Amino acid sequence: MANDIRVCEKCKHTRLKTLIPKIKKMAPDAEIKIGCKSYCGPCGKRAFIYINGRYVSAPTEDEVLAKAQPFIK
Repeated sequence: MANDIRVCEKCKHTRLKTLIPKIKKMAPDAEIKIGCKSYCGPCGKRAFIYINGRYVSAPTEDEVLAKAQPFIK
């Protein structure tokens, strides 16, 4: 089963240009969906990724990727 990863293009704490390649390296089979996740409160304060049914957040893009790693199938 492919990983279900979702990111918001409006998140102020991540840049899709750098985030998407890092996710693809981490989870090559991932189905990455880009769009609003209606997570605007936390999204305005921290970087976040929705991965396989869980919201994972951290202060920076690299930290959120490190926290998301255990949830990759």
